[in-house]
Amino acid sequence: MALVLNGTEVVLRPLALADAEALARAASESRDHYRFNPVPNGIEESRAYIELALRQQAAGERMSFVIVWQGQVVGTTSYWELQPWQWPAAHKRLQRSLHPDVVEIGGTWLAASAQRTRCNTEAKYLLLAHAFEEWAVYRVSFRTDERNERSRHAIERLGAKFEGVRRADRPGIDGTVRNSAFYSIVREEWPQVKQRLAAFLRRAA
Repeated sequence: MALVLNGTEVVLRPLALADAEALARAASESRDHYRFNPVPNGIEESRAYIELALRQQAAGERMSFVIVWQGQVVGTTSYWELQPWQWPAAHKRLQRSLHPDVVEIGGTWLAASAQRTRCNTEAKYLLLAHAFEEWAVYRVSFRTDERNERSRHAIERLGAKFEGVRRADRPGIDGTVRNSAFYSIVREEWPQVKQRLAAFLRRAA
């Protein structure tokens, strides 16, 4: 069954090829803050973006969602690196087959009209709550371009802890070799982070 996460104003549903036009429209509102993000430009790029995401999903690398805010498609987000651990034989009761032990949240971008609203906070709340409360993961990670101060601030605002910078982590969209800043929230921290995000959402209501 396809995973759909429902919030008060935000719905995260599986990304589909039929979303190409709506995504292109969302991305075209303004591209001022997409310097470090691989955001498609136009319908053809949106189709290619979705096709790649679906291939990655079929390979078990990614679970992609379209972000619907107040009834409008405003961007995408994903679970990445859905990793079940290989536990030692003496502890095989801990071995999972249906859910990951750790996961990364990334591939998030929003239309200009949804930026600096409750949309991103609620989307992250839904993803984190599902990961910690339904999958019972041990860690949720985030990574972003080391130079992307806007993204880093948004991740820190969630309550994620800075882990460090991995040098030469991946290609940057500007043709450079990108260093990535890594952050994480672990299971024991989730109750406090949940309260923090719930407070943000109440103030934004």
